[in-house]
Amino acid sequence: MNPLGRYDGLGEAIKESVRKASEGRRVAIAFSGGLDSGLTAALASECAESVTCYTCGTDNSFDVRAGKELAESLGLPWVHCRISKSSLEGLIRELISATDESDPFTISYELQLFDVCRTAEEDVVLTGQGADEYLGGSAKFVGCPLEDYILLRDAGIERLLEVSVPCERKIASHFGKTLVHPYLDEEVQRIISKIPPEEHLPDSMDSRKSVLKKAAANLGYPDLAFRKKKSSQYGSGTTDLIRALAKEKGKMYNQYLASLYDEVSLGIPARGRGSVINARVDPVVKTKAELILSKEGLTPSEAVEMFYRKVIENGGTGSFKPSRRS
Repeated sequence: MNPLGRYDGLGEAIKESVRKASEGRRVAIAFSGGLDSGLTAALASECAESVTCYTCGTDNSFDVRAGKELAESLGLPWVHCRISKSSLEGLIRELISATDESDPFTISYELQLFDVCRTAEEDVVLTGQGADEYLGGSAKFVGCPLEDYILLRDAGIERLLEVSVPCERKIASHFGKTLVHPYLDEEVQRIISKIPPEEHLPDSMDSRKSVLKKAAANLGYPDLAFRKKKSSQYGSGTTDLIRALAKEKGKMYNQYLASLYDEVSLGIPARGRGSVINARVDPVVKTKAELILSKEGLTPSEAVEMFYRKVIENGGTGSFKPSRRS
């Protein structure tokens, strides 16, 4: 039997989802130059009236280089949605105004789609959003025990559906666009749900999204399986620019974005939101703890402040001193 045959259903479902959105239409692709958006663009080109790839990023960013190269390989027109230090704050303010989004991570992550929708001439915009969460694409999944992978995957999917997608719908509505997520199509999701989770679990960075890579090869696009990719906020250069702007303002990254939200959405000068704590936490520990905090009605910020107040009250960490893993 063809070893790729077991993924025929997934590939065909993705192809059908793209066809329904693009057949006979002029479509735009939010194009990072990776597997997800690359396969979407290639499939759209089979049936759309026209397909244009739009890549957001700084002049020398990873995504811009990868996007231009892949669009040329696919024989598709490509547009650079250029971001720079001088234009970025205005873009952030416009995004906040359009979506009322206050979460710093979401703002930085969705800036790329916002700029694509702002630039695109087409009314229909297709995106590869969702493939990372459902098909084992995140770097934090690599080498996880299966139980931890499922926990992280489910938390990522919850955030995708409850935070990212609603924000993206607002972005599309702001620009009068129809936004399509082929990887979130009902039939695509049904087939993904039938694939055992261990088949999505990557044991190395190169084995991420192995199921999607096999499906892409089975659809006639084996070269797409070897596309290298960074997360959009990093691959586009957005994060570095925001850090530079924050530093100029004498603020931390999150503090700077929060101050812009205060000004744009609340109509008041930046408020004192307290100090920003930068801490690296094991992603599994973070996810498990935040699930418990959510049930208790607490935010991570509130929990950290409670811990600090206890330290002050006790004059030390005392009996709740954190244990360290050996």
